[in-house]
Amino acid sequence: MSTATAPANPRSRVITASLVGTTIEFYDFYAYATAAVLVFPVLFFPTGNDTTSLLSSFAVFGAAMVARPIGAVVFGHFGDKFGRKATLVASLLTMGIATFIIGLLPTFQQIGWWAALLLLILRLAQGFALGGEWSGAALVATENAPKGKRAWYGTFPQLGAPLGFIIANFLFLAINWMLPHSENPALKSEAFLSWGWRIPFLFSAVMVIIGLWVRLKLVESETFTKASKKGALRKLPLATVFRHHWKKLILGTFIMLATYVLFYLMTNFTLAYGTKAASLETASAAAKAAAEATGKDFDAAAFADQFYPGLGFGYTDFVLMQIIGVVFFGIFTLLSGPIADAVGRRKLLLWVTGAIVVFGLSFNAFLLPASDPKFTGALVQAFLVFGFLLMGATFGPMGALLPELFPTNVRYTGSAISYNVSSILGAAVAPLIAIELWRMGGGEPWLVGLYLSAMGVLTFVALILTPETKDSDYEEDLGLAASAEL
Repeated sequence: MSTATAPANPRSRVITASLVGTTIEFYDFYAYATAAVLVFPVLFFPTGNDTTSLLSSFAVFGAAMVARPIGAVVFGHFGDKFGRKATLVASLLTMGIATFIIGLLPTFQQIGWWAALLLLILRLAQGFALGGEWSGAALVATENAPKGKRAWYGTFPQLGAPLGFIIANFLFLAINWMLPHSENPALKSEAFLSWGWRIPFLFSAVMVIIGLWVRLKLVESETFTKASKKGALRKLPLATVFRHHWKKLILGTFIMLATYVLFYLMTNFTLAYGTKAASLETASAAAKAAAEATGKDFDAAAFADQFYPGLGFGYTDFVLMQIIGVVFFGIFTLLSGPIADAVGRRKLLLWVTGAIVVFGLSFNAFLLPASDPKFTGALVQAFLVFGFLLMGATFGPMGALLPELFPTNVRYTGSAISYNVSSILGAAVAPLIAIELWRMGGGEPWLVGLYLSAMGVLTFVALILTPETKDSDYEEDLGLAASAEL
């Protein structure tokens, strides 16, 4: 009777560990993203100008993207040198602790601009953690996948994105709804602004404990163990990646670009655009009431000069519409896996990216207020469903494609750097660019859509230049050839 020297992880454990961890990480990330629109401009960046406050909040949101490549390098180094398990546990702990502390932070009204600085530091910690999370989870899924099902298994860490979004936003909605309101419960209450927003951040501690329990049961994949036994592991994986795989780093970065821009436009930008007042009269009345409540003077002429319209939906109504769209995000994330296994990652993504380019040109057809509010609501819902559907179709195959670009001994580092450098080019600047293009368009979103289409063209070119990775052999592609040259 023989015993296995490197026990394989059961399939249920692989799927659960990759899914639960990324769900928690993305939940933490999206809790901040939602608060960045709803409460942080008021509580941490009260500049006196709504647009400047929102841009400041988005700037701190984007700062995390700068920290993500640093996290990719650090976690990638340890993940490629010592194994995937410890790095996954460390990234989850880092994200969970940072998120929990955000829920305890004093605001600007209590300690001044120190509050914004502390928020920035914790946001950087979130980005650092997410920089190591995604790639490790993708490797756990794909390195333990059965033959011919790597893209299918690779969709489970991707599914954490829509699940995390739904959980975070449902919790925000539930808290806001249950708290006492002086007016419409679809609007933000004073209790929500005062302390209710903290609950989703504090709740993350419970989810982290569950994630740690699952991940501590993992063992290293047979692929990594084989690379270790054959001497393929490197002291400096980063040097190996830049010396031997720099072209794939660049291609992987641009392959992810349209995905990032699409997602952050569909979440952050649409929430800001959808919930901003559709008329100057409505917006000025609300701003005047807020100024009077705080004892400040209200300059109607200055407000009118800097105002540009949105769609005028209530927060609750619009987030529910987003959640409906994100359901399609999850469905098409899962559907994309078997399709990518059947036809290839590259072929599927070329078609989806082409559709993203066309979708970007349609923004004004969906996102302009109409005389009939029901008609406007139907168009916006269709827009959100189609946008998130495309998001799932493009995001799903990335869990397999990016790791497949690199050999085992630098797979963590290579895929993590590509994924997270793209976050700077796409996610970090997308909300800021979108807000400015929205203003330049006089309140119409056509320039924002054109921006998405342009990023889609760059991704399309990168895909054309990238070979199909469907048949790459994890068991053979350990990186020994490159290692021998160093």
